Amino acid sequence: MAHAVRMPKPGQMTEECVLSLWLKREGDVVAKGDVLFEIETDKSTMEVESFHDGVLLQRLVAEGATVPVNSVCAWIGAPGEEVPAGEAPEPSASTLAPEPAVTPRQGLPGVPIVSNASVATPPVETPSRRLAISPRASRLAAEAGLDARAVTGTGPDGRIVERDVRSAIASRADSAAPASDEDEAPRPLSRTRRVIAERLTRSVTTIPSFSVTVAVDVTRLLALRDDLKADGTHLTLTDFVATATAQTLVEFPDVNSRTDGELVWPRRRVHLGLAVAVPSGLVVPVIRDADRLGPVELHDRAAALAAAARAGTLAVDDMTGSTFTVSNLGMFDVDEFSAIINPGESAILAVAGAIPTPVAIGGGIAVRTMMKLTLSADHRLVDGELGARFLNAVRRRLEDAGAFLRELASG
Repeated sequence: MAHAVRMPKPGQMTEECVLSLWLKREGDVVAKGDVLFEIETDKSTMEVESFHDGVLLQRLVAEGATVPVNSVCAWIGAPGEEVPAGEAPEPSASTLAPEPAVTPRQGLPGVPIVSNASVATPPVETPSRRLAISPRASRLAAEAGLDARAVTGTGPDGRIVERDVRSAIASRADSAAPASDEDEAPRPLSRTRRVIAERLTRSVTTIPSFSVTVAVDVTRLLALRDDLKADGTHLTLTDFVATATAQTLVEFPDVNSRTDGELVWPRRRVHLGLAVAVPSGLVVPVIRDADRLGPVELHDRAAALAAAARAGTLAVDDMTGSTFTVSNLGMFDVDEFSAIINPGESAILAVAGAIPTPVAIGGGIAVRTMMKLTLSADHRLVDGELGARFLNAVRRRLEDAGAFLRELASG
């Protein structure tokens, strides 16, 4: 019996993927665990493995095609076995002009294959279309918006390596030099940027949101941070904010839930997303069960995820399932800002810089280090009163440096 190979669903919000590269040809022998093809999502590139032994009987999706999740991409079975007849998977309406440059390879196992969708028999890519490119070269091409298929490879067997991409970028810059002082030649927006735009546009246009801001006195917290650093424990303001936020979310389950406008999905666990800037856009690694972690454990986990995000090696599981997100621009001396809610969550916390500020204390004026926190929330779940109570609870935790010290001592 022939087995269908389907386009996996890597994340909760993913509805389509790009099949970027076939690694097996029709007629090739396939063993369970062999990598069949690579796919691009909005955040990464994944390898999809076979869950069956046999022969690759038929490839149904061309490289570069964008197709819905669970669509049949290929059939595996015994040599000469007939595949079921059916209709070809329709390319997604969002399929764009060919964009063969791929994102950094993640080296992940495939998502379990689902077994109930229609099949088809469209034309198959010829083996000559297979792109051989190193991960570093692929990452560089994606960041530069370069069509990797137009690059001539000088590596083993014509493989495209980093120096080939750099040479092509330099050549493109020379040939695209503007003839006047006006705008330079346009470059395509990367797939990652386009998907981010689509998701956040959906958030802004479908979620009735509001924002509320408080100023937090972090003077004592910074003193605690410096004392800990002198003793060899390196923590950041982000670590304290993430710890306080995760613990506060336990007290305010509505802020940790999600809704589609008709139903509410309560969440008993706190999975905290931390926004991280990468060259291709923005990713949100997820710290699972963040409320159960102390500041040091949370720091170690956040640092490892941020490093993996910047290296392009995050696993799909590390980027899905967040229940609340923290976005910190404090290191860029931002006074205050509002963040856009990630679809699937009810709120996001924007963290600004810690700035020495004159404040009124006991009838006098003193200089304290103040940091503004802005909560953007889905008004269908969180009203102004609840948002204000949540934000003030986070503030109380951050202004209680002694509680953090006791927690660190007991941990």
